[in-house]
Amino acid sequence: MSFVYGRNITISIFGQSHSPATGVTIDGLPSGFKIDFDTLEAFMRRRMTGQGAHTTARREPDTLEFLSGLVNGVTCGAPLTVVIRNTDTRSSDYDNLRDVPRPSHADYTAFVKYGQARDVRGGGQFSGRLTAPLCASGGICLQLLKREGIEIASHIAQIGNIRDRLFNPANISAGDINNLKSAAFPVLDADAGERMLAAIEEAKQDHDSLGGIIECAATGLPPGIGEPMFGGMENRLASVLFAIPAVKGVEFGNGFAAASLRGSENNDSFIIRDDTVKTSTNNHGGILGGITSGMPVIFRAAIKPTPSIAREQQSVSLSKKSETTLVITGRHDPCIVPRAVPCIEAAAALALYDAFLEPGREIFSL
Repeated sequence: MSFVYGRNITISIFGQSHSPATGVTIDGLPSGFKIDFDTLEAFMRRRMTGQGAHTTARREPDTLEFLSGLVNGVTCGAPLTVVIRNTDTRSSDYDNLRDVPRPSHADYTAFVKYGQARDVRGGGQFSGRLTAPLCASGGICLQLLKREGIEIASHIAQIGNIRDRLFNPANISAGDINNLKSAAFPVLDADAGERMLAAIEEAKQDHDSLGGIIECAATGLPPGIGEPMFGGMENRLASVLFAIPAVKGVEFGNGFAAASLRGSENNDSFIIRDDTVKTSTNNHGGILGGITSGMPVIFRAAIKPTPSIAREQQSVSLSKKSETTLVITGRHDPCIVPRAVPCIEAAAALALYDAFLEPGREIFSL
């Protein structure tokens, strides 16, 4: 089933953009874990609308309602179900999309797949609204990973052609991680962040949109997590990351840049630090052969520009089978990248915690 993920914990996401609610059921969580609700709510606020001029005008409080799986705030071993109500929908904004699909959106492929039964309101099940339950489940996994000494943080590496500095992949500071988690606009270079915000505003005034790149790091992971071939950590991470609407590319470590290097330039030399095997650099992004190496896991996700823009665009009438133009109404982000940052972290947490729980995992030491 396409809305289900995981082997050791299982999440099942449900709902649509304009249905009464979205939500998630999580099965396999350890019992006896006390959720920090304040931390979880703060994490959810990072992806909420209304966080500035660069977000959609839709206002959703994203209040988490726990229906099962908790006793006095502690996981009890039963499947945990969370519901997030949709309270600020304007479905009439999407009436014209029943016949004229938005360019670069799922409107056309949804018509091919589901016909007249499809839900066009707010994009239905293809909407970024479904990242709310993704963040709820991932936010819980972030807390479980933190208990194991594993931290995950992301920053906006690029918006349009404006770039932030990248993580030092071999040495990510705890200060950077903590600062990014509390930042309203998470970048490592504040000047780059200001220029990014100005570029987003310019695109908004032009009735257009911008995409970008998010860089994510996971620190504290022990070596030996993951499997070769189809069970590799890159595979498992990519599977969840591509569930986030607008993600069009993922690279690990040096990624595509490695294609232009020689082996002598791309290889990471092994060293001993504190009686532990490390690498002097981290071009491999913390994963070798699908298995974590003990170095920070580093990846970047490319986010496409928001397809729903206010400019007139070329499209087709599905009923008439003729070309036409489309003007999109409604409320949409001029740049989805800032709100996608916690979604990327949540996806990473789900994949890493699921792999962390893999039975039979053995770590051999020197």
